Amino acid sequence: MRILMLSKALVVGAYQRKLEELAAIPGVELYVVVPPYWAEMNAGRLNLEQRYTNGYRLLVEPAVFNGHHHTHFYPGLAKHVARFRPDVFHIDEEPFNLATAHATWLGRRFGSSCVFYTWANIYRRYPPPFNLLEKFSYWGASAAIAGNAEAQAILRSKGFTKPVSIVPQFGVDPDIFAPPPEEAPQLRPMTVGYLGRLVPQKGVDLLLKAVAVSGADCNVSIIGDGVSRGQLEVLAQSLGIAGRVKFVPQVSSAVVPDVLKSLDVLVLPSITTKTWKEQFGRILIEAMSCGVPVVGSRSGEIPNVIGDAGLVFPESDVETLASMLAELATNQQMRRQLGLAGRRRVIAQYTQAAVARQHYEVYKSVVSGKAQT
Repeated sequence: MRILMLSKALVVGAYQRKLEELAAIPGVELYVVVPPYWAEMNAGRLNLEQRYTNGYRLLVEPAVFNGHHHTHFYPGLAKHVARFRPDVFHIDEEPFNLATAHATWLGRRFGSSCVFYTWANIYRRYPPPFNLLEKFSYWGASAAIAGNAEAQAILRSKGFTKPVSIVPQFGVDPDIFAPPPEEAPQLRPMTVGYLGRLVPQKGVDLLLKAVAVSGADCNVSIIGDGVSRGQLEVLAQSLGIAGRVKFVPQVSSAVVPDVLKSLDVLVLPSITTKTWKEQFGRILIEAMSCGVPVVGSRSGEIPNVIGDAGLVFPESDVETLASMLAELATNQQMRRQLGLAGRRRVIAQYTQAAVARQHYEVYKSVVSGKAQT
């Protein structure tokens, strides 16, 4: 099976591990087109890393309007599609983006079955020309991959009748995100952590309030940067827990596994707004892979990611979160069991190899469906 993938997300070297796993599947010939960099708004320029490049060809193609999610595209893409003639063209973009419609047109032109990817979990009607790009992508695609259940439901509500599979965009490397060596139980305060953006919708203030009212013997590590940091520092002072809360600036992806292993519990207390809800919560599977128990709110995809391998509380419910933290603080056996359950869930569903295999099953069904028509 000849697979061509177009993805700006794959400028990040760690994500390329999925490509090696996909290319290692017998019968797969994989080509991947990426830009030389992506100028992410509010995150700066992400230059292409080439970390996992065995078994497939990584092709660099400049993007026009780089950094503009909805209007960027690749003028030189046609030569790659014409040369490779893929059976499946995986376009790692939302259907309403120009890059998706352009790539879909090229794929159809050269006889490929096209598959797009969507995270969009809030229903929106887009203005012209994006609504027209969306309709064209729907028409030209043979299937879609959704990053979460709500994105799948939105595709259906908009009239997309072709196959839709729910598959994470990327998994984790269980050898890098691995549990620390087993150690004897220690009589020390539990360390509760949050790692991510410090913005209102992430609900970190709820975590601080829950710690304050829980009565739990615990310390808190808040790792990340954002507009809410100052307010959170003031809140910790006003709640009388500033001495137990440590604020750590954003860390590089290379040290995230070590940071996670220093925690006893990770909390993701996200809050749904009119324009945002948690699309996945990647930090959850990273923590679970490290054997760290996770607690999350019911925002967006969080409950589906955690499953029965962690604890889930109603959004903005400080009392329930506080009760969970109090129980975890005094029950090391419960923490250990949740940590083991999380690791098992990641191994089964969320490793790079598992995600690559799930993508391959989508491609295989698309190709077999085409052969039958």
